[in-house]
Amino acid sequence: MHQRCFPVHEFIDQSSPSARNAILYLYLRHMMNTESVLPPASTLAGLAPVVAPSIRILVLGSFPGDASLAAQQYYAHPRNQFWRLLSSVLSDDLTAIPYELRLRRLLAHGIGLWDAIDACERRGSLDSSIRNARPNNFSFLRQNCPLLKRVCFNGKASGKFAQPFADAGYETLVLPSSSPAHARLSFDQKLAAWRKIIC
Repeated sequence: MHQRCFPVHEFIDQSSPSARNAILYLYLRHMMNTESVLPPASTLAGLAPVVAPSIRILVLGSFPGDASLAAQQYYAHPRNQFWRLLSSVLSDDLTAIPYELRLRRLLAHGIGLWDAIDACERRGSLDSSIRNARPNNFSFLRQNCPLLKRVCFNGKASGKFAQPFADAGYETLVLPSSSPAHARLSFDQKLAAWRKIIC
């Protein structure tokens, strides 16, 4: 048997006129304030950078989605087009090989991977849900990747970090997101932009 809900409207109607407005205000505020009924978001830590002294290009995402965090792999969601896009750009089928070998192949092509955000709070995988973000320490790149020339940003969320890289002398390129949530562009339209990452 379903439990009967408390009849709030009857309670409000039976209240005195002086109390009715206050009760109604508090009730509506409670209903609209979803943060008050959701558990607090936990702090999530990102993935380690995939870099080497020989990289010339860095692809910088925003922060790993839930599937990537669970697998501890960049772009692990099966519908994310990242590995398919890079396979076409590099004429090297990265989708057909194990993850660790994919990373080695990327580094052999002079391409590294990292994210703009080191840690944050988030419910779900959407960039719009990120709160209290802490950026990565990008001085690491200057010290450890002396050949790095171009930083490419996978989507607008990571693209917000482009200006500091440009100010530091790097070439920057903001790309359409490879995320399945970014469905406005077709794969071929995204690929046309992603081909520009090659120096």
